[in-house]
Amino acid sequence: MLGKNTYLTGYFPLFAIILYSASFGFLTEEYLVSQLQRLGIYQGMTELFSISTVQVSLWFIMCLFFFMLFAALKLISDTLIELSLFFFSKESEGHTLNQVRSGSSIFLVGGLCSILFIKSGILLLVSFTLACFIYFCFFIYKASEKLSIAGMFGVVFMNLLFWVFFTSGVVYAFLKVYGALMSGILSGT
Repeated sequence: MLGKNTYLTGYFPLFAIILYSASFGFLTEEYLVSQLQRLGIYQGMTELFSISTVQVSLWFIMCLFFFMLFAALKLISDTLIELSLFFFSKESEGHTLNQVRSGSSIFLVGGLCSILFIKSGILLLVSFTLACFIYFCFFIYKASEKLSIAGMFGVVFMNLLFWVFFTSGVVYAFLKVYGALMSGILSGT
């Protein structure tokens, strides 16, 4: 039933993004509170607002941040999948894309599992990474009917190379900004 009704499973990515955002938001909120306490800022914040207001506000801001991050990653992923099918698939009607859409339930289950791992950053990352890997295998399995062997290798390498370069670029940019920030702080003292 779930796999047959495209409209029902169409909401699964939104629910998965909300669940992952809530989980990562909670973990990050706890980390921010501990860092604010260490820096002595948290006490000043709790003099102006109640502890629960500060914590809920931080959680909401972090949920919003992660929601935007995961929504952007989903947009990039969907575009990459459709582009790889455009280049390497033997069919042009979109049947493969409709078959792959039911795989969003993998992320929904991963999002539900992420709620269980809300206290562990490592387990949250493992849950998300495992859901991505299982979805990619599901995608390759469903798309393999309409792909030649060369097309399958093309899809796999196109996706892997993009995500490796994308992740490397983000890490490189983060390290450059961090290095510039630290050199600015150290030279100012």
